[in-house]
This record gives sequence, C-alpha cells and structure tokens, in this order.
Amino acid sequence: MKGEGRFEAEQQQPGEEHRMREKPSSEKDTHQGSGKLRDRVAIITGGDSGIGRAVAVAFAKEGANVTIAYLDEHKDAEETKRLVEEKGRQCHAIAGDVGQEEHCRRIVDETVSRFGKLDVLINNAAEQHDRDSIEEISEDQLVRTFRTNIFAQFFMVKAALKHLKEGSAIVNTTSVTAYRGSGHLLDYSSTKGAIIAFTRSLSQNLAKKKIRVNAVAPGPIWTPLIVSTFPKEKVEKFGKDVPLERPGQPDEVAPCYVFLASDDASYMTGQCLHPNGGEIING
Repeated sequence: MKGEGRFEAEQQQPGEEHRMREKPSSEKDTHQGSGKLRDRVAIITGGDSGIGRAVAVAFAKEGANVTIAYLDEHKDAEETKRLVEEKGRQCHAIAGDVGQEEHCRRIVDETVSRFGKLDVLINNAAEQHDRDSIEEISEDQLVRTFRTNIFAQFFMVKAALKHLKEGSAIVNTTSVTAYRGSGHLLDYSSTKGAIIAFTRSLSQNLAKKKIRVNAVAPGPIWTPLIVSTFPKEKVEKFGKDVPLERPGQPDEVAPCYVFLASDDASYMTGQCLHPNGGEIING
C-alpha cells in the first residue's frame, strides 16, 4: 500500500469497495479453475466485496453458480455479479439484513427457486466497531454486532439445512481475533469466538448427515471493512505487525474456501484454516 493513496472520505459500515482508492485484489491471475465445484450452487453472505467477492469469483472459476447476499452496497454487488458472469457462471444478488431470520429464509428460498438446489453455504457477512472501552459499546451496537456476525449464521443454516445433503459444505468466516482477542474490538472478537464454538458444535451435529462444517480465520485482510472501521493512523499501520509484515488480499484467502467447499476436504470437518500472515495462534 502506498502512502496517502489508500485514504478516502470516511465510510459507513460495512464500507464500499468502489470508493476505496487502493482496491483490494479479488482475483489471482494464477488461479486456473479445474472444476472443483462444477455445477454446484453456493450462497455467500457478505458477497458484494472484500473476501466475499473473492470467494464468489474463485467459486465461479471452479464451476459454481452463486448467490451473493449483501446489505445495501448495490454498486459493489453489481461488480461482483459482473466478475462472476465473466467466468461463464450465474450470479444472483440479494440485498437485505442477514441479522433478520425472515430475510435469511428469503435468501435460501430465492436461491433454490433460481438454481434448483443448494450445495454450499458460506457464512461470511460481518461488522465491527473500534472502541477504546467496553463502556463505549452501547446495547444497540452489541446486539447489532451479534445479530450480523453470529445470529445470521444460525439463521442461514436453519434455512439452508433442508436443502443440504450428503457431501454439502458449510464454511463460516471467523477471525484471528477469536484466538488472540482484540482490545479495541471487544464485541466483534466475542462473536468470532462464538463462531468457532458454533462451527465445532455444528460439525458434530451434522456429521451423521455427512454435511461438513469448517471455518476460516483470516488475519489482517485489506477490505472495505477496514477503512470503514479504523481511523487513518490505524489504517496506515494495518497488517504490518504480522510476520509477513503486510496485510493480506482477499484473493489470498479465497483458496481456503474453495478447498473446504470442495471434495478435496472430504475428511475435514470441525476445523479452521488460518490465512493470517504467519501469526501463530495455536487454534
């Protein structure tokens, strides 16, 4: 990242990628799809930008049709849709709040109606708020963060489960903060810890149905959520404290989701992958 070039006007959560001066990288040129997800159907929440967009593009390269669910970042969603369709696959975009169970049912129902089935669920939507003290976290913020980050995962799985079958996969996005904590992201890191417990517990619950449940715990990844969360001085230092001394890009995280969603991970459930720039968190 180059000096002041990454900074733009303050953004509202969860941020808009098209407004970022230094755009995240959503697609690896070296990734040549090999049909790992051929003709599968996936739902990706938070799929308009950042990690979600990179996952949608990677899935399309591997042969999947996707539904991307997002809050209200319509321009970003349109770009993700264009990128997926450029790969010859279909993309259905649905706007709304995944913190509401009725909307989660709508996402699943529209996906199955459009594509005829559902094979993969990627629970990726999240929000975070930088606060110096627990005293600064209002009840509204606390409830909102838990609704978006963990309640939504429960809601999406509940809605999707009747359509999933043997060989289906669920992948939940957690965070390195679930393992090492974060003094300025108390509510966010708490939800991410809950996602680890949810992933492990759900994997046991669904094992007899042969539905695999795993997680990905990214470290510092350059996404719209970063510039919409932190002040300029924190963004300047973002990601420089990991062994690789830089933030990661969304397209460096997406291969984890491809692996866990594909048959390559057929003997993995209840596990978590850690694309975090080399931080050892013993998770």
